[in-house]
Amino acid sequence: MALHPHHFTVYVASHMVTFTLLHCIIAASGSGISSVLGLLPSYDALYYSGVRAYFSGEWEKAAELLEKSVVTKESLFRVRRQCHDDCASAGRETLDKLDSQGGSLWDLWALDWVQQRAECLRFCMGRSVTPAGQLPVSTDIDYEFGTRNPYNFLQVTYYKMEKLQKAASAAYTFFVANPSHLEMRNNIEKYRRMEGVTEESFHDREIEKEKHWALYDSALLSEASSDWAQAAEKWKECVNETLRQTEECRVQCEVASQVLPEDRGENGGSGMYEKAAALSLSLLSCQQACVTQVATRPGRISAQEDFLPTQLEHLHIAQFKAGDIAGAVQTLRSLLLFYPSDTDSLGNLQLYYETLGGDTESQGTQPAQQIATYVSRSLQEKKLLYFGVENLDFSFIDPDLWTPEDVVPESLKETWRAEKEKQNEKMKQGETEVQTDDSGFYAGGPIPQVGVTITMDDEALNGTNRVVLDGVMTQRECDTILQLATAVASAGDGYRGRRSPHTPHEKFEGLTVFRAVKLAQDGMVNQSDARLLHELGERVRVLLHSYFRSPSGLFFSFTHLVCRSAITGDQEGRLDLSHPVHVDNCLLEPDTRQCWREPPAFTHRDLSAVLYLNDDFDGGELFFTDMDAKTVTAQVKPSCGRLVGFSSGPVNPHGVSAVTAGRRCALALWFTKEKLHRDMEREEAEALWDADGKGLLKPQEDKEGSATPGRSSRSSRSSQAEKEKSRGRGRVTGGKDELRETVLHPLNKKRNPTLDPCGRTKWKGEGGRKAKERL
Repeated sequence: MALHPHHFTVYVASHMVTFTLLHCIIAASGSGISSVLGLLPSYDALYYSGVRAYFSGEWEKAAELLEKSVVTKESLFRVRRQCHDDCASAGRETLDKLDSQGGSLWDLWALDWVQQRAECLRFCMGRSVTPAGQLPVSTDIDYEFGTRNPYNFLQVTYYKMEKLQKAASAAYTFFVANPSHLEMRNNIEKYRRMEGVTEESFHDREIEKEKHWALYDSALLSEASSDWAQAAEKWKECVNETLRQTEECRVQCEVASQVLPEDRGENGGSGMYEKAAALSLSLLSCQQACVTQVATRPGRISAQEDFLPTQLEHLHIAQFKAGDIAGAVQTLRSLLLFYPSDTDSLGNLQLYYETLGGDTESQGTQPAQQIATYVSRSLQEKKLLYFGVENLDFSFIDPDLWTPEDVVPESLKETWRAEKEKQNEKMKQGETEVQTDDSGFYAGGPIPQVGVTITMDDEALNGTNRVVLDGVMTQRECDTILQLATAVASAGDGYRGRRSPHTPHEKFEGLTVFRAVKLAQDGMVNQSDARLLHELGERVRVLLHSYFRSPSGLFFSFTHLVCRSAITGDQEGRLDLSHPVHVDNCLLEPDTRQCWREPPAFTHRDLSAVLYLNDDFDGGELFFTDMDAKTVTAQVKPSCGRLVGFSSGPVNPHGVSAVTAGRRCALALWFTKEKLHRDMEREEAEALWDADGKGLLKPQEDKEGSATPGRSSRSSRSSQAEKEKSRGRGRVTGGKDELRETVLHPLNKKRNPTLDPCGRTKWKGEGGRKAKERL
């Protein structure tokens, strides 16, 4: 049975408004009921209760409630799917009459059918879920479960309960969706060394939602080994699983409770039909967005473009090379439904025909029915959505590159063509795409310190806003700061001899200016050494402010003396980096060559610098890469007094090669143009000196207006997160090995997954929380 085209819009709109109004009636009538015996409660309430128990240290209760929240969410989704299937035939007799009806009578029959189906869903859901459990959850809860933060809490909870296998499983499940979470990676490495934890403990509890990605990777491996029969089988399974996952997502859009659109005023579209249109378009937009959701790999920010067509392209080639020509024809015809005029596909189809020879039956093979249905349904939905964009002030972002031009209304085609051309151009550029630096810096300014020379500039470093300066420190100053680092190695910045937050093969030691001042007050280090550490930061700021022609003042964001020592006997066969490739103020996604300037990145950082203290170690070179995080564009070997400065944005991905012997020490500095984010610890350090009557000299302005080296008056006040970041606290203790707590409070408005349960930033070192695994 097929609906007449002119009835289709009314059918969808009536369906959605009736269905949603019934859901709103359910919610309103039962909003005061917290739970009903035997019915599924709201999983968000369970989650919040579990988090409260966690922060109260009630580990058994926290584990029970957090596990229940995860299980309840999964059960709710299964109930929705079951009710969707059970009610598919509701009102079927009425539905069958629609093709023979017209006008207002058709509307009445359509309304009758929709109401029968909606009532079926209402009672079906009511038999299994409490009214509160049927309400939509907040965007914060969606974010928490989307980033798998419940497993972050469970990892610590089970560790506290000494249930190490469950802790390892929770840690691994969280890490799959947060691969740049270096603290969790280190915790996993520590679990591997703990007694009673086996390799089977490290399994992904959310694997059911990722089957298509496992098949995708397996198919690529089969291709790489030229096992074409196996590759074809895997690609076929991948296509089917992708379609299944997409359908599951669409069902959740349809059955989940929806919020009625806001009243737009007396003449602003507050009537039933306006609400019906808004609801139906919201539903269709949700279902169209399932393409993006399914095509986004766990731990990635953006979706893989043309995910399903890409699989079909791989499949028909694998089938052809495996000798299944008839199958290749069918798959290629399916691919042509997406891109009917693609010259390469048409050429391949002709090749397959020639290979088949006189086999006319195979030549006439039609596209796979499920692909034909997928494309047809998607096109119908796009037509309605673009109608809403044109006439109803609706906003819709098309997730597909293959959308044909004739689907788009004439009035929108010019804008649509321009956007599509932009997308196509971006794809063509691919790996050759050049990033522009919008930092506002312009390398090549004067060097205001006598004896400092430019060793490498942008040209020598093959990049933008990069510089290497030599002679910034004397050998005596390097030796002094190295002695300072050695003196406070065990009493310094909270690492206490533990391994690096970036690799288990190195020991990490750190010290901030504030901590150095405190140690000097306690008589553990010389006052002059602590002052030198402070003054070196000022020296670097003045040099880089001048060389990069900063359009405004530069404020310290964070300063950190860092030493990385190779762990003896733990270097054989090592393939990792001392610090994985990353960008300092955005989240680098090498696969898509994107860098997302959003939390948990240090988005306020504008300029980065490393001042080296020694060279008596193996490895440890700083290197810059292309946006793919693999193509090395320049390398810098450390030496005493050598300063590397560069803008903190996406034009400068960088990493540090493994330190395989010895101890590498450097002063890492980050600067910001935003006064709001200046470093409070420097201000506290200077206040301590002032209180002792040993105030710091203020930097003076010379006749040309450039600051001369001196002691800071800027004395910063950064965010509390930056302040706590340097202190290295928040460890989970009580076992054979130490783990760091890595949990985010779910009520944190910034939703920053780098806070521990006490709200303190946990990452240490040079932009650690943004670092990516080496490919």
